[in-house]
Order: sequence, then C-alpha cells, then structure tokens
Amino acid sequence: MVQEQEQAQGNEQSSLVSSETNQQQNEVTPIEGPAATITDAKKNKLVAAFIAFSTIFGYLVASQSGWSFFSWHPFLMITGFIGMLGSSAIIKKRGGYANTKLHAILSSTGLMMAFGGLYVIYKNKENIGHDHIISIHAHAGIITIAAAVLPAMAGAVFLHPDFGIDKTNLTYRFAHKWLGRIVMTSAWITAFFGLMKLTSDIKILAAFAVPLVVLASMTLV
Repeated sequence: MVQEQEQAQGNEQSSLVSSETNQQQNEVTPIEGPAATITDAKKNKLVAAFIAFSTIFGYLVASQSGWSFFSWHPFLMITGFIGMLGSSAIIKKRGGYANTKLHAILSSTGLMMAFGGLYVIYKNKENIGHDHIISIHAHAGIITIAAAVLPAMAGAVFLHPDFGIDKTNLTYRFAHKWLGRIVMTSAWITAFFGLMKLTSDIKILAAFAVPLVVLASMTLV
C-alpha cells in the first residue's frame, strides 16, 4: 500500500514537472503598453498596413527621379526594415508556434533585403566614383545593419521553436525582444534621414513620418 502511494506521488510530481515544462515552451512574453489591448483582427490590419506602407512609399521614394539602379537601395531598405521587420514584430505578438516561425521567416527576409540594399548603395557609389560612408545616414545605416545581425543569429541559435538550444530562457527572450526593438527604431529613423537626403519637401517628409510614428507606437511600445 505504501509503495503504491509513493508511486502515485512520483507520477503526480512527474506530471507537474511536465506541465510546467510545456507551459514554459508555450509561454508568450506579455505585451506591454498600448499593444496589450490590440486584438488579433487589429494585428492583421497592422501587418497589412506595414506591407502597404512600405511597398507604396518604398516605390515612391525610390522613383522620385525615375527608376535607376540606385532606386533599389531605398526600396529594399524601406520594404525590408519597415515592411518585413514591422510585420514580423506584430505577428510575434500573436504568440504560438506557427506565428513564432513566421516571425523568424519575415525578420530574416527583411534582413536579407537590407543587405541587398547595402550592396546596391555600395555598388552605385563604386560606379559613380563617390566616397563610401561619409554621411550620418551612411554611418547609422552600417551600425543598424551590423546590430540587426545579432538578434537574428541569437534568435536562430537559441530561440527557434524547433531547434533553439535554449528557447525557454526568459533572459535570452527578453534581450532578443528589446534588441530587436532598438534595431527597428534605429532603422526607421535612419530611413527618414535617408529620405531627407533625397527631398526637403515638408509634405513628403510628413507623409512618410506621421504614419510611421503611428505604426511604431503600436509595435515598439
């Protein structure tokens, strides 16, 4: 009888440990600020807004003086850093296995697009004989892209839901989330500085900045 009671207690403890482990694996970091009250339907609309905003403004900014090889630089940077990374952040807020994987795919795609934009501006300056990395925009861009590699690598190695080696570590998850937010903030500010190099029209600058600030307030806060 005593052995049966001890075995039952052991099974109960094993069940509790298993339950806690599953809870940690499925845990979604709480959302702070205004984003905490955003429903899934509104998050879907935010994703659509990021894609539409980045595609439309990416094209308009890139083709102000007609389309050229250089045009791929602003287009890829805006659609990559704003469209893809912004969408990936909103999708991650929905939580769950599938959304976490989609977050990884979109953010990685955005980073690859940014590297494409970096290649374009490098090659374009080589073609026209201009010096590299001489403006605030250029320095900020290099720093931002370099910084973006860290959360991408850490997310893939430590936090991927399939093969992350420490995916339940709350410290890693916290650092990944906030470093990602810092990178996105830096990228979006850098994009605005880049637009300022292409135009001084207040209406165009405001049309780009105001919607981006609104989207940022529901994504980064």
